[in-house]
Amino acid sequence: MSKNLVWKLLRHHISIPQFAGFVLANLIGMTIVLLGFQFYRDVVPVLTADDGLLQSDYVIVSKKVGTGQMLSQRSLNFSESEIEELASQPFASGVGRFTSAEFKVDASMSIDGKQVLHSELPIESVDLLQRDLFADYAESDSIIPIVLPRSYIAMYNFGFAQGRSLPKVSEGLIGMIDFDLVLRGNGRQESYKGKVVAFTSRLNSILVPQPFMESANRRFAPDATAAPTRLIMTTGDLAKENVSQFMEDHGYEVEDDRLNTEKTTFFLRLMISVVMAIGFVISLLSFYILMLSIYLLVEKNSEKMQNLLLIGYRPSEVARPYQLLTVGLNVSVLALALLVVFLLRRYYMGMVQALFPTASQATMLPAVGLGLLLLLLVSLLNMWVIRRKIVRIWHGKERM
Repeated sequence: MSKNLVWKLLRHHISIPQFAGFVLANLIGMTIVLLGFQFYRDVVPVLTADDGLLQSDYVIVSKKVGTGQMLSQRSLNFSESEIEELASQPFASGVGRFTSAEFKVDASMSIDGKQVLHSELPIESVDLLQRDLFADYAESDSIIPIVLPRSYIAMYNFGFAQGRSLPKVSEGLIGMIDFDLVLRGNGRQESYKGKVVAFTSRLNSILVPQPFMESANRRFAPDATAAPTRLIMTTGDLAKENVSQFMEDHGYEVEDDRLNTEKTTFFLRLMISVVMAIGFVISLLSFYILMLSIYLLVEKNSEKMQNLLLIGYRPSEVARPYQLLTVGLNVSVLALALLVVFLLRRYYMGMVQALFPTASQATMLPAVGLGLLLLLLVSLLNMWVIRRKIVRIWHGKERM
């Protein structure tokens, strides 16, 4: 019976617009906070993940081209003496060469039997990576193993398959990708079958085995003896070894994707921190709206509450309906916010999967955990403030 009396007082003066304003503001703030946190947990591991194929200590070395500078192809090549000098440096534990095809290569890429690409494409090989990438290859093999840049698969998934209802490709479906290679040069033409065996994010070249490239260059371009324009080097900590001074003195530049990844991750963290801070501010404002509404309700019913306390009701009994109301509103807001985050996450994870086929599907447990923690903290604070207000009313009546 006591509960019914207090609930009647609560319903009599309740303001729907005030509580609707709280729900809307808190929903926006909570969604921003949880979505920013979940987005960070989903995307940053993708950006900072290891290549999975190449060691992290590989870097690409090339010669600088200044703004407005016209350089011949010969001036961009590395001579044997330059390669030997680089290999002799204490920071270089290994130096390899990129060998380019000196002949024309027409490639047709098929996925699950459907042709998705037909073009003249450049292919390369790297002697330093032969053992890591193509250890099982023999020149007598009829199928050429190929390592493909992940950017090609992202381009296919995001720009080609999506608009043509074709299957998207991930590393688990690597067997679906086939290549038909037609090699032309020196008055000869030969066809080969290629099979993608791995993806890499570290290199932007289509890689084939070194023995195959050397044999093809001898047959299709016997007179071409172009020196490499890029080198691959194994090294440790670039900053610690003070490599930059050597590179600057010799006009070289290092393509280290780790540096770009660190910059991207830093700005992503900064952007998400700002967005989450805005979400927290909105949530705090909504919390203020809720507490103001509860205070107004309590003030309107203060005289009747005093009477209830005088006839034997305990402060906890009088405060409980107001506490349950705030907890119920907080739970509803959290449930709606998680639903919105779930729907938005399905949308952006589709794009992430298209751009990064190896991205793993993380769970929403981080966002759920953060949401429950915020719910617990806010609800306990709400309950304490309401009880404190009711106790003040009780003490005020005792002094009268």
